[in-house]
Amino acid sequence: MTDGGLETDLIFNHSIDLPEFAAFDLLKNVEGKEVLRKYYLDYLDISKQKCSGFILEAPTYRANPDWALKIGYSLESLDAVIRTAVQELEKIRSNYENENFKIAISVCIGPRGDGYSPENKMSIEMAEKYHSFQIKTTADTNADLISALTMNYNEEAIGIVNAAKKNNIPVVISYTVETDGKLPSGESLEEAIITLDKKTDSYVSYFMINCAHPDHFANILDPDSKWTNRIKGIRANASTKSHAELDESETLDVGDKEQLARKYQDLKTLLPNLSIIGGCCGTDHTHMREICEVWFN
Repeated sequence: MTDGGLETDLIFNHSIDLPEFAAFDLLKNVEGKEVLRKYYLDYLDISKQKCSGFILEAPTYRANPDWALKIGYSLESLDAVIRTAVQELEKIRSNYENENFKIAISVCIGPRGDGYSPENKMSIEMAEKYHSFQIKTTADTNADLISALTMNYNEEAIGIVNAAKKNNIPVVISYTVETDGKLPSGESLEEAIITLDKKTDSYVSYFMINCAHPDHFANILDPDSKWTNRIKGIRANASTKSHAELDESETLDVGDKEQLARKYQDLKTLLPNLSIIGGCCGTDHTHMREICEVWFN
């Protein structure tokens, strides 16, 4: 298991201001670190009862140079905050991990631009150069892997994988899709996964889908296709709304937790290697508790 929608949970459920949606900003003081620690423990308590392991995802979705600059971070301070994020998760791991419950630390990488819109697209080479800063820093920590979430066009995803490969650190790519099951760039999920694997010699450890409701992509999944076997994780939105609708919403749509749990259960038959479950926008630990109750029954 992994966690849910960190940023939306903190903003809407805990009334915490996150400048530019940047949860990593909480790492600047003791109070913020404690907020994050409690957040993760809610999920770990559920996971230890039901699962054999947990992925601690660092609060670094916005920790890339452009977004960090907007809230006053230099490259030097950004380097430091990525290292701090991993160190804080190491403390949690040391208290919760045992031989029967393994914990991996992942440094989350988000898109350079808007996760819902592939504007100002980079070439593969540009994306590799841009994200190399975060990835090089991560490779110099005790993180186990990098997870690139909400990838909405393939050039950026491929650039991230190339940078991870050069820095010898495992990487996971998680695509987001629109209500038609296609990436915001218009590519099909099948095309994106097959193309990325071909261009990177299948370096990606596994693929995920995040920031979309299962209703948006279940119908495009074929359990007998090789490309679906590469998808091992789902971090779905609570809401069935489109990205455009969510972008315009001023309130949090927590969706139907029981229905979402059943949708996760249905995905088992469509994704033979599905083994990592978490949430995205609108979800919190209560959603994951409901999903686990259904998943393991």
